[in-house]
Amino acid sequence: MAGNWKMNKTREEAMFFSNKLTQDLAGMNFQIVLCPPFVFLQNVAEILTGTKLHLGAQNCYYERSGAFTGEVSPLMLKEIGVEYVIVGHSERRHIFGETDEMINKKVKAILDNGMKPVICVGETKEERERGLTFCVVESQTRQALFGLSKDNVEKVVIAYEPVWAIGTGIVAKPYQAQEVHRFIRKLLEQLYDEELAQKIPILYGGSIKPDNFFGLMIQPDIDGGLVGGASLDDQFIELAKIISWLV
Repeated sequence: MAGNWKMNKTREEAMFFSNKLTQDLAGMNFQIVLCPPFVFLQNVAEILTGTKLHLGAQNCYYERSGAFTGEVSPLMLKEIGVEYVIVGHSERRHIFGETDEMINKKVKAILDNGMKPVICVGETKEERERGLTFCVVESQTRQALFGLSKDNVEKVVIAYEPVWAIGTGIVAKPYQAQEVHRFIRKLLEQLYDEELAQKIPILYGGSIKPDNFFGLMIQPDIDGGLVGGASLDDQFIELAKIISWLV
């Protein structure tokens, strides 16, 4: 389970909440990743050191260094203990104009620096209404993984986040999420093989709350959650408890 804090919390709030999570989630037997804003990564990294929680970043650039004002490189993230990096979130695609080619470059750069990319894919409301869900998800997945060896793909996490469900309060029905997760799993089998496809975690994201999470998590191809708004408060702890009942 990964918490994407997006552009939220002050430094003091980030440190307080991180400390609370290290205590309240200490007994969990699955991977939990916190993804604070860039400016708090170092603070949170120090708090998570020696705990079972993992540090993630919300984005990165694909070059190691250079004249790229305002960007952060994978090398910089690696040096402060980041293990996971979110790539291709719909907000990056639609607000900041990130292309599939850029996302593929970021995935490769993250892997080259020894971290794990969390690759986000998902369709808009219009695309779903036009029956294009599987076309969009397949295209985004194929292009994000383009040129990756089997060994590298084993280190990837995929997150299905229907754009129409992110921050809207609308959550995909469990059967809707499951059918897309199953489609992604089958696509991975085609691109690589069945054994590898079973190893790759496929997370669901999009208006996850404690009252809808259980129905999603019992689906056979949903391996966890990429949590947005509910990762900012004690709902995140409730979500973790739901997973702990199932693993």
